[in-house]
Amino acid sequence: MSDGSERGVGIADGEDTRALMGGRPLRRVVYSQEEIAARVVTMGREIASAYPEGESLLVLGLLKGSFIFMADLVRHIPRPIQLDFLVASSYGSGTETSGDVRLLYDPEAVLEGRHVLLVEDIVDSGTTLNRLLPMLERRGPTSLEMCALLHKHIAATLVKEPRWVGFDAPREFLIGYGLDHSENYRNLPFIASL
Repeated sequence: MSDGSERGVGIADGEDTRALMGGRPLRRVVYSQEEIAARVVTMGREIASAYPEGESLLVLGLLKGSFIFMADLVRHIPRPIQLDFLVASSYGSGTETSGDVRLLYDPEAVLEGRHVLLVEDIVDSGTTLNRLLPMLERRGPTSLEMCALLHKHIAATLVKEPRWVGFDAPREFLIGYGLDHSENYRNLPFIASL
């Protein structure tokens, strides 16, 4: 895994990027669309091989940030899959977590006796995951693992580390590929730093 810092990837300067950004400048592109796509394919294969043959997997996406990653990921897990979502918030309009986690949508799927994979966009403070994982464990899944596209490795404590991580993320505020700033920039096809 790479944190993107050694590649010297510069600021995205195409017309499409300027349009998507509404004129706001990017600091740099951290992970390109091609790098993300290749890593997601690999992660899908790794996840598929970790579960017993023929058993289905319940994939829970932590919205909103994971939706693009999850959509791409599940298409590369060659096994029976069911999908559901959780919505939790700890940011509001700032660039740092508020520490106050609000669960806005609880999954309808039954977790008891099932293999469950929680898909997260980015692990940073750990506040959201430290609240959600124990709640999900109490629902009696056969297994509960976590997959994260990005991991900043800054959480003081995590109740559980992700089993699969796409990239070790730099300590910058990242946007794109589902990650936002005040609900903007989720639709960027790459991950960038503001």
